[in-house]
Amino acid sequence: MTGTVSVTPPRLILGSASPRRLDLLAQIGIKPADLRPADIDETPASGELPRDYVRRMALEKASALTVAEGEAVLTADTTVSVGRRILGKPEDRDEAARFMRLMSGRRHKVLTAIALRHADHSRVRLVETLVRMNPVDEPALQRYLDMGDWQGKAGGYAIQGAAAQFIPWIQGSFSAVVGLPLAETAAMLAAIGIHGGRQ
Repeated sequence: MTGTVSVTPPRLILGSASPRRLDLLAQIGIKPADLRPADIDETPASGELPRDYVRRMALEKASALTVAEGEAVLTADTTVSVGRRILGKPEDRDEAARFMRLMSGRRHKVLTAIALRHADHSRVRLVETLVRMNPVDEPALQRYLDMGDWQGKAGGYAIQGAAAQFIPWIQGSFSAVVGLPLAETAAMLAAIGIHGGRQ
């Protein structure tokens, strides 16, 4: 008679303070056991390409956190790129305005990398989404900036926020633009025994 061996899945640690990422995990029925934001230098290296930058950020966040036995840490990084230019979180209203003018009337890429560290191994996945932004005239731009929704957002906007009025079309993962690609995240977590469902 053979019995099945029950393996306890690791405790999931979310290495982020982002309420959006927490909400996205809840959407697929996953509730982290703890939140541990990683404090790292997020300055791009000289000449660093956007794809390389987001991968490095996600992995560095995962590496910066202390992970006990029986724990797995999930980290992510999202950035906006226009060509080779990386648009991070704007420092002030003027920089947010520059970002929005740069993206106005053209397509840009939103890159989100997720890293999962467990049992001394780290895996990283990069998800790329193409986003089109309608032309944004100056009065509309100023009204948008007045709302303050650009603060703390890569590229100066959140697709699920006020900037949705400017975005008619995306190709790729909506949840990745928000901050966490759910299909890829669910697959990575399932591989180590963490599954969504009722909590």
